[in-house]
Amino acid sequence: TKPGLVMIICALIGGPIASTCYVAALQMAGTIIVPFAALNASIGAIIGRFVFKQELNKTMVGGIIICLICATVIGGTSFDGFGGTTMVGIGLALVCALGWGVEGAVAGFGTTLIDYNIGITIRQCTSGLSNMIIVLPLLCMVDGHGVSAFNLLSTAFTDSSVAFFVVSGLFAGLSYGFWYKGASMCGAALGMTCNGAYAFWCPFFTWIICGLIGGIDGYALSPIQWIFAAIMVIGIAMVGNLNPLNAFKKKEA
Repeated sequence: TKPGLVMIICALIGGPIASTCYVAALQMAGTIIVPFAALNASIGAIIGRFVFKQELNKTMVGGIIICLICATVIGGTSFDGFGGTTMVGIGLALVCALGWGVEGAVAGFGTTLIDYNIGITIRQCTSGLSNMIIVLPLLCMVDGHGVSAFNLLSTAFTDSSVAFFVVSGLFAGLSYGFWYKGASMCGAALGMTCNGAYAFWCPFFTWIICGLIGGIDGYALSPIQWIFAAIMVIGIAMVGNLNPLNAFKKKEA
């Protein structure tokens, strides 16, 4: 069906392209790239405005500006601590944000036509198979050292670290499923807004697990980065047309 084909296209954009850039960006620059990837909510809102003629009011524009400022501050205060690959990692994170922004805007529309369980199944199967059949061999060719995709794949499945990917895959499956369901219930913009809160939670939990528990250096953010990561969540909420000032207004009878 046409909605099914739309989901396949979304999966190719959000999976092999965006997700690969996200993982590579994490490896090169650490969790500092997460707020840049979280710009997908802003990008999705802009795409929704021009492609689907969705509303883009002053509150949403203000949220986009706040997100851009926060991402700039977080990135600008990270270069000394993360080395020379930070810029490349941030660039890949921006490509990721563009891919996920397109996926969120289009998939939010697609899940109004088909059940979210079917939509997410199409998404994950297409993404997983294309990563294994297309992306992995392609990256092995780019490597230029005669690395075999088949050997890498067999090693990955037999290595003890595969348990971590199984656990993360279970969480990712639930997370993506609820993202698609939320987008079908409240619209792409608001669905991506709630999803974008990972701009704070991802660095937080990575710091707890990798930094404090694992004892790995490079996962602790500075106080100014934590502050602007939290502010960015407010900006993302504004992109979803949620005005934080409404919380301080008295409700009318």
